[in-house]
Amino acid sequence: MFAPLTAGMNVADMAWEVKCREEDMKQRALENERRAIDDARRSVDEKAQQLKAISHLSALIAGFAMVVIVEIQIDDDLNPVLLCIFGFTTATVVGCMLIAMLNCTMMLVAILRYNCVLREVPFQDFWKMRCEEDFIFALRVFTYGIPMFMCTLAEIGWVVYNGHNQRIIAASIITGIAVITLLMWMLHTERKWGDFLLGGSNAKLYDPGLRTDMLDVQLQQQQQQQQQQQQQQQQQQPETELKENGGVVEDDESTGNNRR
Repeated sequence: MFAPLTAGMNVADMAWEVKCREEDMKQRALENERRAIDDARRSVDEKAQQLKAISHLSALIAGFAMVVIVEIQIDDDLNPVLLCIFGFTTATVVGCMLIAMLNCTMMLVAILRYNCVLREVPFQDFWKMRCEEDFIFALRVFTYGIPMFMCTLAEIGWVVYNGHNQRIIAASIITGIAVITLLMWMLHTERKWGDFLLGGSNAKLYDPGLRTDMLDVQLQQQQQQQQQQQQQQQQQQPETELKENGGVVEDDESTGNNRR
């Protein structure tokens, strides 16, 4: 009598479960799509911040160099060789920074046009195919412009203070500061971060050539910890053996007393 009713209820339950499962799958697909859109936008923002940083700093340094070219007053009796070298280094700074700024600006416009919703091409593939080489080129030109800017700073004292009584002392101080800054840039900053930043997608998280000292220290600390653990285990073993032997002796004595 109740068999058709129970069969109908079972069919209704199965239909409800199928409907709930379909809605669950749709909701999961929608959440996955939202996560993919958020990941794409996050990647675009990350690259945009990198490009903006290089572009703004390049424009700032190029502006400084242009101010030096326009505003500096050059005496007629200045050494022509020094004048030519000063003009070459200053113009090179402006050219390098301008190339870096323009490349970063073009790439910034390109990645901001990337459609994060449709994603016809994954953003990482788009970046590798269209932007990564230009980004490395812009960053490399930027790193070439920094030493030239330091050379301009080293030369500016000899140009500005030409004809002054204390020209040699003042110009030597400026040149010395510029040389120290250049050495710090080349031996520390550029040596540490140059290969990592110019490596693109294949860059490692650390440079083994620069991090060997820290790795050696970590290995030594790990070895010391292992040795300490082994010593503690060796010290604990005799105590456990004595406890076990004491327990055995007590058991023997108790069994002997029981027998008596």
